[in-house]
Amino acid sequence: VDSAAVAAGAAGRGGSGAGDLRGWRGRGAPRRCHRERLRRRREPPPEHVWSTLLNIMEAAERIIRPTGGINKWLHFLPISLHKMVDQVLRHILSNTTFTTLFQGKLSAPYPVSNVQSLGLSSVLEADSRRIVTMVRDTFEKEGLAIVIACGRDTIPYASSVRCLAPDNVFVIQIQHPRYRLDRFDLVVTPRHDYYALTAKGQQGVPWLFRRWITPREPPGPNVVLTSGALHQADSAALRVAATNWHDELAPLPKPLVVVNIGGPTRNCNYGVDLAKQLVSSLHNVSETCGSVRISFSRRTPQKVSDLILREFSTHPKFYIWGGEEPNPHLGHLAWADAFIITADSISMLSEACSTGKPVYVVGTEHCRWKFSDFHNTLQKRGAVRPFTGSEDMSDSWSYPPLNDAIDVAARVREVLAQRGWTVG
Repeated sequence: VDSAAVAAGAAGRGGSGAGDLRGWRGRGAPRRCHRERLRRRREPPPEHVWSTLLNIMEAAERIIRPTGGINKWLHFLPISLHKMVDQVLRHILSNTTFTTLFQGKLSAPYPVSNVQSLGLSSVLEADSRRIVTMVRDTFEKEGLAIVIACGRDTIPYASSVRCLAPDNVFVIQIQHPRYRLDRFDLVVTPRHDYYALTAKGQQGVPWLFRRWITPREPPGPNVVLTSGALHQADSAALRVAATNWHDELAPLPKPLVVVNIGGPTRNCNYGVDLAKQLVSSLHNVSETCGSVRISFSRRTPQKVSDLILREFSTHPKFYIWGGEEPNPHLGHLAWADAFIITADSISMLSEACSTGKPVYVVGTEHCRWKFSDFHNTLQKRGAVRPFTGSEDMSDSWSYPPLNDAIDVAARVREVLAQRGWTVG
């Protein structure tokens, strides 16, 4: 599952409703992939958990919503209905002066870097029946197919695949589908998604909407709960990043402090005032920093980034990444001594907390509902502390790193073993 699909996070970045549908096999992967096989064995292999599944990717398919014009207001619709409405409007309004209002791009190829590296030029639009035909035709020779889907738009596709070929696939749905979790073999979702079932969480959702936007029952045996968002910043990826970024980041004065700035969201809303608070706090701690590297996200408001640039673009200790390639994010995770991160991004916080290094959070007081519950969980684990501006950034502290992906992979192996299958 690539970072774009998850941080969503997952968490995190699934606000558009788009999603990815991934297929894994024991054989038949492109030549450059590590070949693995799902077969019936007595003993499971001792290592390679989630990363093994990632390394044997055979196919990736994208669920694409219509975009442009009025379509931006229709994302609340189920994807099948959304596409139907879009097609009807196109037909009715074709060759009229209203065409541009409803114009959208229904099926553009979606390039994914790690898929292109396997020799695939684009990601196809998902087709449940095509997937079912493929897994049935190749089952005897290649074994069970693992289908990993992420995002709410993938739910009908993934559940259809399992319904049509229950003996040939193992379907993992990432992000909570809200109801009928028995449609999937496993559901992987953050623990804070169940905050809505608590007494305090119920108060934050009008009764009329509870059944549509919150889980309807406590997690069952096929639910795997994570503390944060799944991501690819594991120890292996960070070792590679440490090597790739050695020449640029290793010589920097220590401690190296990385500042990741996101942007306001519905459940964590803030403005320029928080940016001013961050600027003041960074000035206060700059004496105890060896070097500081700042990155913005796509959601960072222009006013916020402009303020940061005015304050620190000429400061000798500060470097502000301007968005050019290559992206230093993994290098920052590998080489940073401490992180300062805005509270809005579950994905950025999850990645930083997987390093076991100090993580300071800005703006937690602006978060509400399940975002607030997520921050409380991290604080109880000792993974994060609020950033006040009075810290000595040379002070170090540690905690057990978040290893959600490894935990999920272990659960996948366990369930497969119970059914007589192993990855090997």
